[in-house]
Amino acid sequence: MNRRHLKYDGDVLLEETFQEVDWDEVRRERNQALADTDWRAVKDRTMSQAWKDFRQALRDITEHPDANTACDNWPEAPE
Repeated sequence: MNRRHLKYDGDVLLEETFQEVDWDEVRRERNQALADTDWRAVKDRTMSQAWKDFRQALRDITEHPDANTACDNWPEAPE
């Protein structure tokens, strides 16, 4: 999830803006990210620690003081 938006004219940065987000949007994105990685958590598959940490960070995202801070600290999925 990224609330930073950059506007370019070719290679020249014209404008940088930040979209305000609410908790509903953060939770919706978090739930989708968890659903997209559920296949990694099936019983007959071994999940790497990096993926476990990523999924835990997604579950912990609502511990941030506000939705914008949560968005700015969105975890990166491992490779």
